[in-house]
Amino acid sequence: MELSPSAHLDTFARDHLPPAEQWPRLLLDAPGPHRTDGSDDPPEAPGPQYPARLNCGAELLDATIDRYGGDRPVFRDGASGAVWTYADLRTRVDRIAQVLTAELGVVPGNRVLLRGPTTPWLAACWLAVMKAGAVAVTVLAQQRARELATICEIARVEHALCDVRGVDELVKAEVPGLRIATYGGDAPDDLLRLAAGMPDTYTAVATAADDVALIAFTSGTTGRPKGCMHFHRDVLAVADTFSAQVLRPTPDDVFAGSPPLGFTFGLGGLVIFPMRSGASALLLEQAGPKQLLPAIAEHRVSVLFTAPTAYRVMLDELAGYDVSSLRRCVSAGENLPAATWQSWYERTGLQIINGIGATELLHIFISAADGDIRPGTTGLPVPGWEARVVDAGTGVPVPDGEPGLLAVRGPVGCRYLSDPRQQVYVRDGWNLTGDTYVREPDGWFRYVARADDMIISAGYNIAGPEVEDTLLDHPDVVEAAVVGRPDELRGHIVAAYVVLRDGAESGGGMETALRDFVRDRLAPYKCPRVIVFLDALPRTPTGKLQRFRLRDPAP
Repeated sequence: MELSPSAHLDTFARDHLPPAEQWPRLLLDAPGPHRTDGSDDPPEAPGPQYPARLNCGAELLDATIDRYGGDRPVFRDGASGAVWTYADLRTRVDRIAQVLTAELGVVPGNRVLLRGPTTPWLAACWLAVMKAGAVAVTVLAQQRARELATICEIARVEHALCDVRGVDELVKAEVPGLRIATYGGDAPDDLLRLAAGMPDTYTAVATAADDVALIAFTSGTTGRPKGCMHFHRDVLAVADTFSAQVLRPTPDDVFAGSPPLGFTFGLGGLVIFPMRSGASALLLEQAGPKQLLPAIAEHRVSVLFTAPTAYRVMLDELAGYDVSSLRRCVSAGENLPAATWQSWYERTGLQIINGIGATELLHIFISAADGDIRPGTTGLPVPGWEARVVDAGTGVPVPDGEPGLLAVRGPVGCRYLSDPRQQVYVRDGWNLTGDTYVREPDGWFRYVARADDMIISAGYNIAGPEVEDTLLDHPDVVEAAVVGRPDELRGHIVAAYVVLRDGAESGGGMETALRDFVRDRLAPYKCPRVIVFLDALPRTPTGKLQRFRLRDPAP
């Protein structure tokens, strides 16, 4: 596969793409209505098409202004109540891009870490990185120093833009050579103070459509984060497939949701999709179920992105709030139970748009809206995507009605950053998501379970072995095993089974100590909600841990 000439002066990202033979087949400029029957025959209608030179930041901002004008709202700040227009945003983005290149020495291809709560300023920084031709590495505000250090090591991050409220943990990571610029503070060199003195126009770097725009990190079952590299055209492709053809937003929509911008679910739902359609987004620093309902009522939100857990929690609070402005509700991050869908429909009259996406594929690739919705199923392949269910061993499609591994392909594909797991995720040109699915005889796809040891809790992906490794760092812990335990509210919760050293006392005090130990080292959502002390972990005669026995709900 031949790539376009790159605009990157720092070629690290392109140099570390997987070999071409390990890429999935991409459905770009492809003929077709995309097939769902597992056939390898070429599809028959065109897929997304993009020019060779493309900067997604310029497309989302400058091209949208050209189409809709600059006086429309784009971001509403949930904390201050301020409303930014597209023209306001362009001025601020272009000034930040000037600081990046003129003051901080960022050159096209440099990786820039972005860290902060979900605010218009974080979104502006992301867009500035895009226009400057650099590579955004957006992390969660909750991530701790050790996690940040690992991400910076893998992606060779040299620059960071960080909300001043979260800089301490980034400093604690002690990343060699990392240049940190903070924003939102009073220091003379604060990013926003520097930006205020810069010219308010910036010409976006003429990046290639297949230059890497962002590296999104996800955890595998080993706990070692995987960097998923996505191109400038990928950013637009997810908007031009799922958003344009399933969600179908209008310029008057107001988007909101719970996922932070460090998740591609949030980046799409709160930045890419609204901006591609000339709409606006309400950005909330705190976006739990109890914050979403009053925000929907106050700001007349019409498009909502959140996880099934949040919909279940909001059901109990609906009576106190006016949610009549909602017209689209999107669920992803974990399986949406049919009972939750039905209860939400009965209470609101709204049909939740279910979907499955992956960080490796940037956003949602199977979904259904309106008359195509069938509660209890995920839906149909999004136009521009193909899906099938295959045998885990052979990769051959299984008969309809039988479970197997979900395999998908479309305009975006998995490209891990220098990671041998590329050959596990991509087989025979298909992306294997790690989910077990059934394809119904009429083409609808139904979720069965995760096929690996990933725990999905309230929409967060948590790698059990990463939590195990952290527990094992505690001096009183000899062995640890972490699994997902079914939970009615969150789907699953993190349950840890621990063997202590001789002389260490189990009980409430130790349980609290271990939770605090984990919470100091990992994001709080990874902390075990249940800790069980055992004399020994169940193992085979050869010493292999029998995780299935820990997952068994029987005593």
